[in-house]
Parts: sequence; C-alpha cells; structure tokens
Amino acid sequence: MNLKAPQILAADTNVGMDLARGDEWVLDSLSTIRRRLPGSSLLIPPTVSEELAWLALHAEETAERAAAHAFLRGHRNWGFQLLHAVPLGDAYVEKIAVRLRQAALLPASEVNDAHILAEAAALGCSILLTSDEHLRAIDFQRLRFELTPFELAAPVIAAPRDIVRGFFR
Repeated sequence: MNLKAPQILAADTNVGMDLARGDEWVLDSLSTIRRRLPGSSLLIPPTVSEELAWLALHAEETAERAAAHAFLRGHRNWGFQLLHAVPLGDAYVEKIAVRLRQAALLPASEVNDAHILAEAAALGCSILLTSDEHLRAIDFQRLRFELTPFELAAPVIAAPRDIVRGFFR
C-alpha cells in the first residue's frame, strides 16, 4: 500500500498554450508525470486562468487566441483543473508575490509571474511546470528562504523538457 500523498503540480500559461498547439515536450512531460506520479493533480492557478482567458479574447495573433480557446475548452480532457481562487486568499498571495519581487527573485515588472509562483506555493504544489525563463532562473534555495515566513514550501520549477529528460525511460 502506498501511503504517500499524491503530488500537486501547477502549470504556467505557456504550458497550456504549448499543449493546445501539440508541443511534443509538453505532451511527453504530461505522459511522464502521469506514469511517474500516478494520482497527481494538475492545477491551473488563478493568474494562469486569467491570462488564458485574456489571450482567448485579446491576443493579437489569431493562432494565440485559438490556442488559448483550445486549452480552455479541452483542459479537462488533458487532466487539468482550472482554479479561480486560492484558499489562503488573494491578499495573502499578493503579500507573497510582493515579497518575491522585493527579494529580486523576479524582476519588478514580472507581476503575473510572481503571482503564479505565489499561488503554486500557496496551493501546496510540489512542481511548477513552466517554460518561462524568469521563473526557471530563480535560485531555489533563496526561494525556499523567502517562503519560510509564510510557512510555505517552494515548488520545484521545471520546464516540460526537464521533466522528460530527467525522468523518461
């Protein structure tokens, strides 16, 4: 009997968009996650849900609007759950996001990235799946340190390619 709690993973906007476009790395990473972490939950944090909805309506490129629409329509088929709120509340997430930017873990202009990372931590995610270079460049030890006062664990930030290369057999 496996008494280990199921893993919770969050996905960034670029993962949803790439999945809708049929990106092989994203498809393979999801297959690897399902095989290696059975019973895991795939969450789309609130800020990502908002970004996807905005892109579906306002993206300049038709292909971007189409990809956002496709992901929003098909997210359940791919095993994702869209979230519109974090149980700890928006004010708490905002405090965390501000702290991440103040600590220079992310550039001050990366407000949404800070919110996505704060939401992933507040949701108890063990992994944040993203191709975003700002997020992937974060020093994990410093992130852990900055999240400690909030009593949150830092999610591992990984690109779909990292998942496939690290675990595919």
